[in-house]
Amino acid sequence: MNNHRYLLAAVAAGLTLAGGRAVAQDTAPLAAYGALPAHELVEVSPSGDRLAYITVVGEERALVIHDLNDMSLIGGVRAGPVKVRDLGWVGEDHVYIYSTATQVGASIGLRRSELADASIYEIPTRRVSLALNNTPGVFAKVFGSPLVRTIDGEPSLIVVGSGREGSGLYRINLSNGRGEEHVDPDRRGPPSLLTVDGEPAARVTYDGEEWALQGRRGGFWRTVWRTDARIDTPGLMGFGPTPNSVVLQGAIDGRPDGFYVVDLETGAISDLPFEGRPTSLMHHPATKLLIGARTLGDDDSVTWQFLDPVAERSWRSVQAAFRGKQVTLNSWSHDMRQIVVYTQGSGDAGTYQLVDLDRRTAEIIGEAYPEITGARVGEVRAISYQAADGMRIPGYLTLPPGVTDPRGLPLVVFPHGGPASRDYLGFDWWAQAMASRGYAVLQPNFRGSDGLGTAHLEAGYGEWGRKMQTDLSDGVRWLASEGIIDPAKVCIVGASYGGYAAMAGPTLDPGVYRCAVAVSGVSDLRLMVQWEADQGGRRDSPVVRYWNRFMGAERLGDRGLDAVSPAAQAERADAPILMLHGRDDTVVPFEQSRVFAEALRRAGKPYELIELPSEDHWLSRASTRQWMLAETVRFLELHNPPR
Repeated sequence: MNNHRYLLAAVAAGLTLAGGRAVAQDTAPLAAYGALPAHELVEVSPSGDRLAYITVVGEERALVIHDLNDMSLIGGVRAGPVKVRDLGWVGEDHVYIYSTATQVGASIGLRRSELADASIYEIPTRRVSLALNNTPGVFAKVFGSPLVRTIDGEPSLIVVGSGREGSGLYRINLSNGRGEEHVDPDRRGPPSLLTVDGEPAARVTYDGEEWALQGRRGGFWRTVWRTDARIDTPGLMGFGPTPNSVVLQGAIDGRPDGFYVVDLETGAISDLPFEGRPTSLMHHPATKLLIGARTLGDDDSVTWQFLDPVAERSWRSVQAAFRGKQVTLNSWSHDMRQIVVYTQGSGDAGTYQLVDLDRRTAEIIGEAYPEITGARVGEVRAISYQAADGMRIPGYLTLPPGVTDPRGLPLVVFPHGGPASRDYLGFDWWAQAMASRGYAVLQPNFRGSDGLGTAHLEAGYGEWGRKMQTDLSDGVRWLASEGIIDPAKVCIVGASYGGYAAMAGPTLDPGVYRCAVAVSGVSDLRLMVQWEADQGGRRDSPVVRYWNRFMGAERLGDRGLDAVSPAAQAERADAPILMLHGRDDTVVPFEQSRVFAEALRRAGKPYELIELPSEDHWLSRASTRQWMLAETVRFLELHNPPR
C-alpha cells in the first residue's frame, strides 16, 4: 500500500511512525498484547473499487471507508465502544455493522444475554440507520448476522427478527432501517439459506429429538433428510457445488464426522469432491456456491483445493506472494481480482493486505498488533506427544521471543476452551503475552478437542477432570523429558473450559503446578448443568445432554460429578489459584468462580478472586483484557518467577 494509505491506517490506529514504519522497542508492553486488534473486519466491495474496515483505538471503534481508485477517504463514522462482530457491503453505497451488547430483553421474555443490532451506513449521505427501527410489531434486535442478496436487481439487506407471531425474515430499507416481511412467513422458523436473489432454498427444523433438512419446491417445504439428534445436531454450512445442493457437517448417516453434500431434490448424500479431510469451506462471493475447501495435514500444512478454476488461479497467486506465511482469505471482490488476506507467521503478529491481481501488487492495509513487530513475536512450533494411555496429543509450543534452542524454560500450560474446540498454529495474543515474559507456553489439543477426527473428539466423552486433564500434565512430562522445560516451574492458565482445567490442575491432578489462573472457569459441574437446564427451561434439553455426556453424568444432579468438580475438591488444592470472571458472563455465570472461592476459603487454601465489572465471557473490552493479562503475569511471576 502506498505511503498515503499506510499513513491513514496508522494514524487511525494511533501509532507513531518513523520512515513509514511503526517504531519498535525491544520488548512490547504487556498492554500491547491485551489491546483489541487495531484493524479488523476488512472487506472489499463487490466491484473491488472500495474498502471498508474497523479501526480500534483503546475501546473506541470506527468504520473507515476508502475509494481504492485514488485512495480517498469517502466515508466513516465513530462506532464507539460497541462489540463489532461482523461487517459487510450491501452493494457499493452501503455498509452494515453487526454488533452485540449484554442486555436484558425483559420485554420479550429474555434473560440477560447478548443481543444484537445491525446498523447501516449510507456512503452518499453519511447517514446511519438501525435495522428494524420503527418496524411495527417487531422487536428492534436482529438474530444472527445479516444476509446480503440481490432482489429485483437491487442489493438488499435481510435480517432475522422477532415479531408477535414468532421469528421471520425482514428486508431492510437501507435509508431508514424500517423492515418489511420478506417471503411468506412460516412460523416454524425462517429459511436457513436464501438463493442469491433472495428466494428461500433450504431450512432446518429441530424439536430437540429430530433434526430435519427441508428444501423449498413449488412454494412448499419438503423434508429431504432427517436424523435423530438428541445431542449431535448437524450443521448447515451453505450451498453445495450447485444451487440444488447444500453442505452438511456432522456424522451423517453413520459416516465419520465431516462435510457432506446433500441433494435438495433427491436427498442423496455424497462426499465433497476434494481429496483428504476438509476442515473449512470456501464459497463464491457472488454465487454463494461451494468452490473450494481447506485441508489441514498432520504436520499442520494447509492445502486448498478448488472446483472453480478462476478461484484456483487467484489463490495460487496469493500464496506465491506470501510464501512462508500463513495466509487466510478475508474477503474478495465478485470477480476475485481484488483480495484481502490476513497474514501471520515468523515476525508477523497479523497483517491485513490487499492483493490486486490486475496490477500484480500486494499492499498493507494495517496491522492487528502494530506494537508487536519482528523480534517481539515468539516462535510457535507444532508438537505432539503420547498420553499415558498411548493416545497421540497434538499441540503447539510458543517460545519466548529470541529463543531458538529452548532448555529448562519455565512453562505455562494453556488449554483451550470449548472443550469441543481446538487451537491452531498461529499468533495467539494471550500465549504470546506470557511468552514475552519469559515463559514457554503449551497449547495441547487434548482428547475431546474438535477438528481432529471423530475418535479424538469422542475420546473426551466422560473425561472432564480425568484423561482430558492428565493429557495436559502428560505434555508437561514430555517437555521435561526433552529438556525443554523445568518440571519444577510449571503453572496452568485457561479460560472457559480452560478455566475449569486450570481449577482442576491443583485439585484433581496435584503435584504438577506451582499456580493456576482460571478465567471464567467452571468449578461446580452439577451446578453448571442445572443452570443450563434452568436457562433452557428443560431438564432434558440438548444442551444438558451435551454437558452430561462430556462430563460423564448419567442424569441431571448426578452427585458423581462432585468427584471432578474443583469446588467439591477444594481441600485437595496444592497450589495458589487466581480467578477472574466477568459479571456479565452469559455463558459461564460468575457464581462458578464465587462458589470455588468460598470453597477454597473454607479449606484454608490460598486464592484470589477478581471480579471484572461489565465484562462478558469473551473479554471483549481492551481494558479488561489488559487488566486480566497484568493480573495473570503478576500472579505467574509471584509464584513461578521466570528467572
